[in-house]
Amino acid sequence: MIKGGFVMVNVRENYVGSLYFDDTRIKTKPVYTLLKRVFDAVVSAVALVMLIPLFAVVAVLIKLDSEGSVIFSQKRVGKNGNLFNVYKFRTMKVSAPHETATSDLSDPYAHITRVGRFLRKTSIDELPQLFNVLVGDMSLVGPRPLIMGESDVHKLRMREGVYDVRPGVTGWAQVNGRDCVPAEEKVYFDKEYVVRRSVLFDMIIFAKTVSVVVGGQGY
Repeated sequence: MIKGGFVMVNVRENYVGSLYFDDTRIKTKPVYTLLKRVFDAVVSAVALVMLIPLFAVVAVLIKLDSEGSVIFSQKRVGKNGNLFNVYKFRTMKVSAPHETATSDLSDPYAHITRVGRFLRKTSIDELPQLFNVLVGDMSLVGPRPLIMGESDVHKLRMREGVYDVRPGVTGWAQVNGRDCVPAEEKVYFDKEYVVRRSVLFDMIIFAKTVSVVVGGQGY
């Protein structure tokens, strides 16, 4: 079946790596899903208003540091395999490959701007995704959305049920290594999140996200 521009794999297996998951535990959880969507919409709306001054400062710094737009937009794969435009503050030079994941570049730092390094270390570059959360493309917590070109990972994610939920600004894989975690291991964490997702688990991921950001882990 084709959806949103790439092939969806409908066959599921009940393992990721060496960890066994019981697929019968992957439930729709309607009450949790509704509460999470309301929480996402309220928090993202309030945060976007409060962060206007910070956004203005970051925009000026980006323009002073390098040529190019302030906001970087890129197609990502979301819930049910649908494509959407994800928004971030631009952290890379305009000459950088547009449809290549940072972790796949031979020398990522050669493409990242001076201001971009700071924005990535502090995760400030991710803040425009609050708009994605507000409109419903993303959630505050969930598996990170990937670019279309990572076909092998998409197949793993689809058969493991990762695309049953909205992608997130932060996620279980990100607080367990961010870009330093191999793609296959990220799927391991992504499915674990889908199986275990709950209000408490989301709160744990939020807390760990603060620790990761303060520690400056990843790119």
